[in-house]
Amino acid sequence: MLGSYFKTSRRSLVRNKLFSAINIIGLAVSMSVGLLVVAFLSDLFSYDRFHEKKNRTYRLLTHTESDDKTVMNFASTSLKAGYKIQETIAGVEDVTLIRRGFYSDAKVSDETIVPLEATWADPSFFKVFTFPMLKGDPATALKEPYSLVITEKTARKLFGEAEALGKTVRFDTLNYTVTGVLKDLPKLSHIRFEALISLVSMLGQKADSDGGVMDWSNIYQNYVYLTLPENANLKGIQAGLDKLSAAENTRLEHQKITLSLQPMDKIVFGERLSNEIGVNIPKPVAWVLIGLALVVIVSACFNYTNLSIARSMRRSREVGVRKIVGALKGHVLGQFLAESVIISLLALVLSFPLFLVLRTQFLALIPQEGLVSLELSPQLFLYFFILAVVVGLTAGFVPALFFARIKAIQVLKDASSIKVFRHVSMRKALLVIQYTFSLIFISTTLIGYRQYRGFLSFDLGFTTENILNIRMQGNKSNLLKKELAEIPAVRQIATSRMITSLGSLYGTNLKYQAKGTPDSANVWLNFVDENYLPLHRHHLIAGTNFKNRPTSGNETEVIVNEQLLKRFRITTGNPAEAIGKQVIVDKKPLTIVGVLKDFHYGTMDHKIEPTVFRYSAEEPGGYLNVGIKSEDYPAALASIEAVWRKFDKVHPLNAAFYDEQIEEAYRQFEVMVKVIGFITFLAICIASMGLFGMVVFTTETRLKEISIRKVLGASEVGLIFMLSKGFLFLLVIATLIALPVTYLFFDQVVLTKFVYHHPIGMSELLLSVVVIMLIAFFMIGSQTLKAARSNPANVLKSE
Repeated sequence: MLGSYFKTSRRSLVRNKLFSAINIIGLAVSMSVGLLVVAFLSDLFSYDRFHEKKNRTYRLLTHTESDDKTVMNFASTSLKAGYKIQETIAGVEDVTLIRRGFYSDAKVSDETIVPLEATWADPSFFKVFTFPMLKGDPATALKEPYSLVITEKTARKLFGEAEALGKTVRFDTLNYTVTGVLKDLPKLSHIRFEALISLVSMLGQKADSDGGVMDWSNIYQNYVYLTLPENANLKGIQAGLDKLSAAENTRLEHQKITLSLQPMDKIVFGERLSNEIGVNIPKPVAWVLIGLALVVIVSACFNYTNLSIARSMRRSREVGVRKIVGALKGHVLGQFLAESVIISLLALVLSFPLFLVLRTQFLALIPQEGLVSLELSPQLFLYFFILAVVVGLTAGFVPALFFARIKAIQVLKDASSIKVFRHVSMRKALLVIQYTFSLIFISTTLIGYRQYRGFLSFDLGFTTENILNIRMQGNKSNLLKKELAEIPAVRQIATSRMITSLGSLYGTNLKYQAKGTPDSANVWLNFVDENYLPLHRHHLIAGTNFKNRPTSGNETEVIVNEQLLKRFRITTGNPAEAIGKQVIVDKKPLTIVGVLKDFHYGTMDHKIEPTVFRYSAEEPGGYLNVGIKSEDYPAALASIEAVWRKFDKVHPLNAAFYDEQIEEAYRQFEVMVKVIGFITFLAICIASMGLFGMVVFTTETRLKEISIRKVLGASEVGLIFMLSKGFLFLLVIATLIALPVTYLFFDQVVLTKFVYHHPIGMSELLLSVVVIMLIAFFMIGSQTLKAARSNPANVLKSE
């Protein structure tokens, strides 16, 4: 029977070459996107799978609530929370604490100096995580102060092929001993590091600096992971966390901190949190990708359904004969499902080269480098095969069900008379759905691109033009500034702790006492020098720039924005009234000397909030902001790089123009626009192929009618209008559905997430209609004109 199915399917494919080609190519194009999404999701679900205790490991999350009820969710937490859990909460098998932020130069000798990024970790690290150690004892490797565990790759950087275990590595003035060498980390691990340093080393150095490294509220650099026993009482452990939080919060003012557990398999593919330690893909992003792939695949399935039912008159005779000779419904159903699966498998073979091309482009688009590898594996090939079979069954289900229900006496009836709704045939409904999606995709791409360009050109409240931001990488700035100032192209140099408007947020607490009642709130912060405001052309609406040039510890002044005056009600409307008022920032009394016109500290999805500028001490630990004016920018950059190489022989120059950094900050949005644009192109191609097939079929079945009308005097224009008006009417219906849906989706859902955005213009919506109509006119016109110009004598000679 299977052999019979295969032979019949092969004959049908050969006999209907055009329709078979349309179906196979359409399914292949759509399936290539499906393969890409399957490979992407396969990688996401494979993260951290190598850990033996993955299913029993949880990360501790922190939730902060301020006086104004603002809630923020953090992947990080306090070291104190980790130690308290070990001491007070029963039912926890193991707890490990890690802390990020170790960046330094590893010195093995005067000749070997390697920049290294490490993570502090406690001795329980290897009890919770399964990172195989090639040399050393996992139980004791991180127990002693100044212990260092490195990966194979780091060992080769530092020691070449020589033995690393037991060797000494110098960071600044301290010597660390290599106590372990790890196998290189798997690619799909959310925790990434070049080396691990025993946490006790950091605790001994920090003591009570950094505002108290063991403070309950010091939550920004630390991460705590718990391993629980099988069938652990999660509700009981959460109750313990709540009790711990309540006890510690009594020592806090103006803030409340609570804790919760996050399963390890929800870290990469789950909720987006602040201070993520590794990669994270929010579920909505994955669902969007799945949705786009499904739309394209379903569109190709619609083509198959449409063309199969359109050819029902020819195939129904075949079905009728089969039933007369004894075929049952199940046999007919199996025949047509087998045929659609064969077509889908042929499409899979054709789609694989397309997938390999798309994979390269997709990896280049992903903002987070190394997020996925999309490497081929036997398991992935199995997923591809399953996808092809599912697509084949989906595409062939409706035609198979339709033909299985045909009675032998009805073999001469027109199968296109099946109704989905009253007066609307299935073929028309499917065409409307296809073009509705195509119109939505086109208008979405155009609106998204306009918003993206709008974000890049939005008035930030300061200038970013021709400013080169150089990351200091721990170096002192004074000597470098002097040498850079001698370059003719350098017009001005400023320093800053961070680069604003790129998405990074650096907050602090500010207090202001008004009428005897203290008020407190979190505000955004940046440390700058006296050259920063003139270089970036910030607009001072009251007061002056920094007047004093304090050294570290002698800071007295602060500059604030308009929103801060409104938040604390410092003035009654005149910003000049704020000059001379005192605020407390990080427990330091500072005097307001200037008020800035509001500007964008964060990206466009953040509203403008209270912000302060403090004067940077001698070493801001951040960036040089270099204003450049030159006719030859490559030559200017070469001069700057030459100065840097003379200044720092270890670290390569890490610099970028501010405008380019703004573009990078919105790269995810750009990627989404490109992905949707590409899906739009595929959707239009597939829908147009389906429309082309339907037009060809319609003109073929109406050739005799066309010939008779020509004999009776019908013009070519009249015939084209007669043949195409039905299709154009369907496009009009699709337009009336798609445009309101797109507008409402963006206006009520997408753009509400962006506080500052451009209004949706009619041009983006109408242009999508013009594009679709032009493509449809070409598809319809080419075939109807061919039919209208046919010689009636050749068609009617046998009548």
